[in-house]
Amino acid sequence: MSRTRQSPPGGSEEGSIFRIPPYYYLHVFDQTTNVTKVELGPKTFIRQDNEKVVFGPEKMITIPPRHYCVIENPAVKDDEEKPVYDDNGQIKLLHADQEVRLTQDPFPLYPGEVVKENVAALKIVMANSALRLRAVLDIEDKDEKRVAGDEWLFEGPGTYIPRKEVKVEENIQATVIQPGQAIRLRARKETRDRDGTLRVTGEEWLVKKTGAYLPGAYEEVIDTVGAYVLNDKKALHMRALRTFTDEEEETRKNGEEWLITSKDTEAHIPNVYEEVMGIVDITTLTNRQYCVILDPVGEDGKPQLGQKKLIKGERSFFLHPGEKLENGIQDIYILGEDEGLILKANETFKDTSEEDEKKVSLRRPGDRWMIRGPCEYVPPVEVEVVAQRKAIPLDENEGIYVRDIKSGKVRAVCGQTYMLNQDEELWEKILPPAVEDLLSQGRDPLADRGTRGTSGERIKRDKTRVISYRVPHNASVQIYDYKEKRARVVFGPELVMLGPDEQFTQLSLSGGKPKRPNVIKALCLLLGPDFCTDIITVETADHARLSLQLAYNWHFDVRDKSEKESEKLFSVPDFVGDACKAIASRIRGAVAGVQFDDFHKNSAKIIRTSVFGLDENHKIRNSFSFPANNLNITSVDIQSVEPVDQRTRDALMKSVQLAIEITTNSQEATARHEAERIEQEARGRLERQKINDEAEAEKSRRDLLELQAQSAAVESTGQAKAEAQSRAESARIAGEADVSQAKLKAEATRIQADSELERTTKVVESEIKNNKIRDEMEISKAKQMSGIEIEKFENMVKAIGPDTIKAIANAGPQMQVKLLQSLGLKSTLITDGSSPINLFNTAHGLIGGQLPSISGDNESTLG
Repeated sequence: MSRTRQSPPGGSEEGSIFRIPPYYYLHVFDQTTNVTKVELGPKTFIRQDNEKVVFGPEKMITIPPRHYCVIENPAVKDDEEKPVYDDNGQIKLLHADQEVRLTQDPFPLYPGEVVKENVAALKIVMANSALRLRAVLDIEDKDEKRVAGDEWLFEGPGTYIPRKEVKVEENIQATVIQPGQAIRLRARKETRDRDGTLRVTGEEWLVKKTGAYLPGAYEEVIDTVGAYVLNDKKALHMRALRTFTDEEEETRKNGEEWLITSKDTEAHIPNVYEEVMGIVDITTLTNRQYCVILDPVGEDGKPQLGQKKLIKGERSFFLHPGEKLENGIQDIYILGEDEGLILKANETFKDTSEEDEKKVSLRRPGDRWMIRGPCEYVPPVEVEVVAQRKAIPLDENEGIYVRDIKSGKVRAVCGQTYMLNQDEELWEKILPPAVEDLLSQGRDPLADRGTRGTSGERIKRDKTRVISYRVPHNASVQIYDYKEKRARVVFGPELVMLGPDEQFTQLSLSGGKPKRPNVIKALCLLLGPDFCTDIITVETADHARLSLQLAYNWHFDVRDKSEKESEKLFSVPDFVGDACKAIASRIRGAVAGVQFDDFHKNSAKIIRTSVFGLDENHKIRNSFSFPANNLNITSVDIQSVEPVDQRTRDALMKSVQLAIEITTNSQEATARHEAERIEQEARGRLERQKINDEAEAEKSRRDLLELQAQSAAVESTGQAKAEAQSRAESARIAGEADVSQAKLKAEATRIQADSELERTTKVVESEIKNNKIRDEMEISKAKQMSGIEIEKFENMVKAIGPDTIKAIANAGPQMQVKLLQSLGLKSTLITDGSSPINLFNTAHGLIGGQLPSISGDNESTLG
């Protein structure tokens, strides 16, 4: 505590004189003995020469009720609470000690005492709270004995009184435990809880009792744990953090996992040695469902590793820890009449047929068998469902490829409803990419002749289905069987269905103008009649090179459809290219021996003769045949002849241009003459129309002038009349306005006078009424005051009494008489000196009488 010298109220310091007020003190240092003493007020202290005031005057320390302060180095006091002095006259102190002082009379600080803690209010500990105290010194009282370092609680409600041996560590609030809650406690030191259970250091436990819980001195609240509410659809997956015994007196090993359901408890608060791994939802199976549980929990509650358990619906259950569904919840296999299941045994077991329960079949691992509908089937845990089969309905023109997985044989099944058994599977037939592309386009070769070689809309093929191809009318397809090594030709219209070992013979034909090889890809061969177009270049005998565009009509001779004749159709892979080359060769040879002029005049005859040849009668034959494939060329059409040489082409172009120019000039002259004639006629009509328009314009101008004159007359007349009417109307309005203004002024003056009169009347009436009320109030007040005075006087008279009043009235004269009698005076006269006294009339009374007379303030004594 800082000791700052202050001047006390009402005190003063004059030299060596110190006036110490009540409850003040000062410290005086004796320089002779080096001892500091305390002077207490109220007193006047005179300082000696060997003394020195080192502190004060200072106000004494006052501790109000329910307050305290801590004094360091307190003075030693005797039984009478007086300080103890040593041999030198110095006050003894308990050095390095402390003293807690509570409410008492004001006290001074002795030399050496220090205020460690200022005056402060005592701590009030409320209910459901406490102070955790720690002993810093050993405490040995009658009530308790504690060792330094011990901790305990001071629980409320109450007022805590500090002690020097005790230190307040913290204020602890009680934790409110709601229903369905618990608090998790941990022991900081070996202690006993509120139930008397011994707890070792670091041990944790739960308190579930509903209400306010105040933890002990060696207890600390770790967390508030909420209860998990369980119902029929929720369960808790628990795991033990260490070996312990739960509330049901069941021992749980470290790491053990178990399930808690609503059958065990409605709400579960996890123990300190339990860990909630998660919330498990209920698994519900309908009567149409089943599931397989891996590693199921046995009757002893332990998981049976490696085993499986089949559960059929209708049922609801929880998956225990360690259990899991193999493939989730699965639907029961419901098989119709056209359905079946391929099964495979994974373990040896006895299979009981559902149709005949007495029939038992021993199934070994790897066995495959099939069950057919209609039925319901739930596979046992020893059985694996390999595939589910459904009967495939096939029309007469539909089929599938079936492969036997035991023998590997592939066959085609067509025209019936077929279901694969356990030893069969669908086989996919692979075709060359080019053939696959032609089949996927799905186009009619007759309809698409003009767009051969282009890709159309593709059709995705099911490779397990029998490949079928519709051969168009007047066409043929060759199919080769690689197993039997023979080919067959099918003529349209016909539906071709390929066997497992059959393939189409692909045709690669020339196309374009001029012909290029491998342009057209096709599966079927069109038999004709048809045509093809080609462009060839020839040279005449006079070296004129010409480009010919020719069209050939052709067809195949298929009158004999025997196997040998049919095979000829496909003996030439590119019949179009070969035919066009042979015809072009004949034409070039024939044109090379003639002049350009002869060829230009007789081109058709020369070309036909070169292609078809002459018979015995020197007549042109009707056709040109290819015996290798029975192809017949029936006609040749010359579509265009163009010179290849530029000079020949320029000469022909000039002659054509000259003919065109002559024709153009004649047409231009005729058109010019006609145009001039039409122009002259139009100019004459225009002149006549112009004269008519001018005449009409003059008539319109005359009418306009007449109308303008009439309009000006009407305008001037109307303007004069309007001005006169406006002036008359203006004068009338001005007169009426003056009259109205005079009336309004008179009315305003009257209203103003009436208002002023009414206001004055009301003011006078208000003043009269106010004066009347004030007079009545004054009168009432005077009456009340007089009544009060009368009543007061009456009460005073009644209170004093008549005898007392009489005694008071006679008290003055009687006292004067007695005073005069005591002085020996016979009579007296009292006057103020300003009023004359008629002694002639009163002389007889004065002399003869015995009583004094009073007539003024001044007294004169006569004897």
